[in-house]
Formats: sequence, structure tokens, C-alpha cells
Amino acid sequence: MLPTPRPLTDPRSRDTWLFWIIALLVLGAGLGLRDPWPADEPRFTLVAKQMVESGDWLFPHRGHELYSDKPPVFMWLQAIAYTIFGNWRVAFLLPSLLAALGTLWCVVDLGKRLWTRRVGLYAGYALLFALQFTWQAKKAQIDPLVVFWITLGNYGLLRHVLQTARNQGPNWPMWMLGWAAAALGVISKGVGILALLMLVPAGFASLRGWNVKVHVRDARFWLGPLAFVLAACVWLVPMLIAAIGHTGPEYRAYVDDILLRQTAKRYGASWDHGQPLWYFLEVMATMWLPTVLALPWAIPAWRRRLRRRDPRYLLPLAWWALVIVFFSIPSGKRDMYILPALPMMALALGPLLPGLMRKVGVRRAAFGFTAVFSIAMLLGGLAMWFGDPGFERRFVEERGLEAESTALAMCITAVGVWGVLCLLFAGRRRPFAATVAMLSGVWVAFGLMLAPLLNDSSSARGLMTDVGRRIGPDAELGLVAWREQNLLMADRRVAEFGFKVDFDEQMQRGLRWQREAPTRRWLLVQDVALAPCIDASRTQHLGNANRRGWTLVPGDAATGCR
Repeated sequence: MLPTPRPLTDPRSRDTWLFWIIALLVLGAGLGLRDPWPADEPRFTLVAKQMVESGDWLFPHRGHELYSDKPPVFMWLQAIAYTIFGNWRVAFLLPSLLAALGTLWCVVDLGKRLWTRRVGLYAGYALLFALQFTWQAKKAQIDPLVVFWITLGNYGLLRHVLQTARNQGPNWPMWMLGWAAAALGVISKGVGILALLMLVPAGFASLRGWNVKVHVRDARFWLGPLAFVLAACVWLVPMLIAAIGHTGPEYRAYVDDILLRQTAKRYGASWDHGQPLWYFLEVMATMWLPTVLALPWAIPAWRRRLRRRDPRYLLPLAWWALVIVFFSIPSGKRDMYILPALPMMALALGPLLPGLMRKVGVRRAAFGFTAVFSIAMLLGGLAMWFGDPGFERRFVEERGLEAESTALAMCITAVGVWGVLCLLFAGRRRPFAATVAMLSGVWVAFGLMLAPLLNDSSSARGLMTDVGRRIGPDAELGLVAWREQNLLMADRRVAEFGFKVDFDEQMQRGLRWQREAPTRRWLLVQDVALAPCIDASRTQHLGNANRRGWTLVPGDAATGCR
């Protein structure tokens, strides 16, 4: 017989519903209210848009060039979302939202299965309100999707190998799920393979006699690697077959770049984002707030549980450490690289939180974080509103936000006031409730108020709308030294002269194109690429957008160019 569902009046059911309502509100607020923002969002959305328009889903394009920086899985999901909803403002963010909710579900369900329902919810809250998790979940980057695949891989592997009172392995479907999820992570972004690092502490614990069984001697063990291969082949085999069928050298270059340069070479010989060895410790200490504030009290508690040989702590904690080591080795580092480790840290922290939250030091830390964050927002907003601080002036000038500066200041001030009110009403008696309420208000305000205010400048919609108005509906537009958001936000079909092509060569190609019909063809040029032969007195400077200066060049401004 199926279990009878608990009524909503049951406190346990109410707690679960409350968590998911808060999660959906925090992560989903603002969906459909903004366009893609640089650096990565316009690129992926442009690729997805061109997939839909061209019908070529195997080989992503950025303009007329093949785009080989990332596999296409994330862009597939965006394109599918657009096919369903017909709205790019919804479609480009929906995969990240669903991936973040899926990651939360994995953590909450694992916490429930390995400990209790209450522990699962505590772990979910610890993950949901870590700043980096929420910030990335509200952006259309590949990282939330990769975090989901890796966490789902961990979920399947842990449910298979752990032998506890609440989880009795082996579970062969979960074993296959873990390997398949890792493969889907690989074809989304190569680091999905990290999920399989969970087998390292699992193998160690099994050899040392902990309640962990990898079942290597069982023939069904090989179902996992088979699931990995089959899942990876969903994209890899059709892409390779199609690439072989193309005679152009650009397709061979695409295969070499995406399978070698963007994976092994990027890891072994990073060419950008150089950072020191300890960089990710700084990231965790800041971007994982406020969850990371519990670590000074959690570490001794973890040590005691590891002495009791509890594998429910060993496996996620050891995996977390392995991920830190893995990403710390290359010189190239970015803050989001370490994000896949956060769900397992939250899982291991979940069973400790009910006790830690009763400690005076932890309560003071939560109160202090909420107070500092709220007061900083309040004072910063008031300074922007009534003064002229340097940080505001630089921000407004770089992004062309003169008209929106007062509204931005009012929104930031309102967020600060909300945080102070949360402290006054709940801070001393229930500091954790104040923290949750304050951060919920921050993310809802960002989605519903701040993001729409920043959208025209951040997305290039304002710039491209201005361009369309200036040149008129019948004119043709060419882009020189363009960014993805310019092509994505254009109100007409445009000519572009390559993305990776040198700016000088793009300028020369653009001028040749313009000379074919100088009376109706315009060039939108990034200021740094303007040719010296152009008559500046006949151009129209559009100011700054996305921290770059832009100029419209009519045909009569380039009469001296040859």
C-alpha cells in the first residue's frame, strides 16, 4: 500500500513546504524581467538562439564562427526552454533555476535518507543561503547545471556505497545514476568527472572496514562505467560523426579545441585567470557566507564523528577536500570553479546545525553577519542617494546609468532598511530567522527591482535600441569589435566580420562592406577599433555600455578610408 500523505497541518509537512516556497521565491524572483548580461550569459543565449534559428544543434555558432569553448548541453536546454515558452527572457534563465532546485533536492533528500527529514532541511537552508550558490543560480551560466550533475552523481554514488541504518546499499540503479550524471556533467563542462572522485574516499573507507561497500567484485560494478559511456555518447558520437562528414578544416579545429584545448590543456596549462594557490580558501571564506561562519564550531564536531568511523561525514568531507586540491593545482582559477564542493559541505554540516544553532558564538556570528550586511547596504544606499561617492560615480559612468542612479540608491537603501527591521524584530531572540529573512529580501529585491533597473545598460538592450532609433528601420547595420550582447540585442539582421578576428581586420572588412551601399549602411564600432581614417566629426558617439565606448559610423564618415 502507498503511504498516506501527511496533511498540510502537520508541522513536518509545513516545514518542508515552507522550505520549498522560500527556495522558489529566492531563486525564481525576477525570472522574465531581464535580458542576458555579460560576460557569459549573452554568449550562451546567442548560441542557443542561433541553434533555434538555424536548426544546427550539434555545432554551436557565435555569429558565423563555430563556438568551441563549451559543449552545447546547456545551450540545448535554453533552446528547448524557448521552444516551449517562446520567450528568451524566461528561457535563458530557466535551466539554471531548475538545476539549482535539483541540487537542493539532492541535498535535502540525502540528508533525510542518511539522517532525518529535519537534517535534510537544515542542509538545504545552509546551501540555499550561501551567497555564491544563490548568486550563481540567478545567472545563466553553465556552472549551476554542472553543480547539479555533480551533486546528482554524488547522490547516486552515496546511496549505493553507504551501509547505514537509514541507507542499505547496494543500490545498482543509483550506482548507474551516479556514473551517468557524471558523464552528463562532462558533456556540459568537462569538470563533471569530479563526481567520480567520491570513489576515492569510498574505496579508502571500504578497505579500512568502515560501513562502506563499493562492490568491486560484483559483475554489476561495470554497469556504472557503461552508464557513463552511454550518457557521454548522447552528444559525443553524433558530434564526431557529423564532424567527420564535414570537409571544412574548421570542424576538425572545433573537435580538437573542444576535446583537448578546452579540457586537458586548460587544466594543465591555464592561460587566464591566474590566482595564488590559496585563492579558493579566500573564496570560501567570503562567497560561502553566512554558512561558512559555522565552520569554527563544526570542524571539532566533524573530528569527533570521524573518530567514531561515521562514513556519512567522511565521504562528503573528503570529497570536498579533493575538489579543493584539484582546482588549486592549475594557476588559472575562478571563484565559481569551487562551487560544486558547496553542496557536500552543506550536507555534512546539516546534522550539526540543530546543536550549533544553540551555541552563543554561532548565534552572535549570525547576528553580526546580518547587522554588518544590512548596515553596509543602508549606509551605501544613503551615500548614493544624498551624496556623490566615488564608487557610485565610477559605476554610473562605466555603465551609463545616470538616469537610474537615484532609483538604484533608493532600492539599496530599502534593502538596508529591511535588514535592520529583520534585526529589530527577530535578531536578538532568533538571529538565524533574521538572517534568512534579510537574505530573502535581498535576493527578491535584486530580482524584482535592481536587475530591471540595471538591465538596459548591463544587457546592451539600451544601446542597441538607441542604435535602431538613430539609423532608422530601413538601414543596414554592421558590427565591428562587437560583443555577444550586441548581436543578441540587435533589432534586425546584422553583418558581422568575425568575433575572434583581429579588430583592425574587422574594421577593414566592415569598411569594405559599407562601401557597397554607403547611404544605407552603418557600422557600430567599439571605440578601441575605430580606424584613424574615419572623420570623427561625422560619427555619433553613443557613450559607454558594458564598460566599453561605442560609436556609430555612417557611410560619409569613412569617405577618406581606402
